[in-house]
Amino acid sequence: MKIKVGSRESRLAVRQAQIVMEKIRQFHPAAQLEIVTMKTTGDRILHKTLDKVGGKGLFIKELDLALRECRIDLAVHSLKDMPMEEPRDFPILACTRREDPRDVLVLRKGLPAMPADGVIGCSSLRRKLQLGALFPSARIENIRGNVLTRLEKLDAGEYDALVLAAAGLLRLGLEERISRYFSVEEILPAAGQGIMAVQGSRRMKPFTDCASDPDAVLAAAAERAFVRELDGGCSSPVAAHAERQGQAWLLRGLYYEEETGTYRIGTRTYEMEGTDPALAARMGRELADELRG
Repeated sequence: MKIKVGSRESRLAVRQAQIVMEKIRQFHPAAQLEIVTMKTTGDRILHKTLDKVGGKGLFIKELDLALRECRIDLAVHSLKDMPMEEPRDFPILACTRREDPRDVLVLRKGLPAMPADGVIGCSSLRRKLQLGALFPSARIENIRGNVLTRLEKLDAGEYDALVLAAAGLLRLGLEERISRYFSVEEILPAAGQGIMAVQGSRRMKPFTDCASDPDAVLAAAAERAFVRELDGGCSSPVAAHAERQGQAWLLRGLYYEEETGTYRIGTRTYEMEGTDPALAARMGRELADELRG
């Protein structure tokens, strides 16, 4: 069987698709896999912030259309880029093992330390809110583009530092650029950060099950339910992170109050037996209700 796997054109997106394809080949050696890359609307519009042009859904719109037109059989996304509501015909079939979910600080080449009044490139309101407490004197400026484009802008002197997801740098083999890892207590990651989602029609599920990780599925269900319950879209700073601690799960959530411009973070620990995503989603909704008051 021939399977066409859709991906954005960026080097990171292609690498993520390749990781999924390698896993499918391992368990289905007879399958013929082909990668199909395309530029999305989100990749083309770089002069505006995402909330001004329609949100993170712009990174998957062309891939969704390719699925509907049967030009591809599967699409691989960073889960954090996916809208909270999945298309009924093309659900998330697999969530891959989570890479390091933390955010990191990347300094300009040759800069030994972050200046107190330096310029940090960051386009996420979630990150901006939390960076204010860590670097109160720094100036935070918007930046768009894929990981490599952002690094080029950094090293050209447009910024002193960037805040990026550790997962992307690690998958690209650029871990040497990481100057500091932020703990999840310092900067709460975006829901789904570090997890890759494989999307397609249900007929493809026998091929994608091998790429799915049970803990990633549960974490994704809890985090996305938390954000969904608070109507957190692409431009919303709502964030969540779930992690297994033995037989229990610890869920952290960030709730932003638009009226006051402030945010608060809450945590809850749950005993959760089994691998039922519905129970994990309930965990997310309950913490959202608690924080919303």
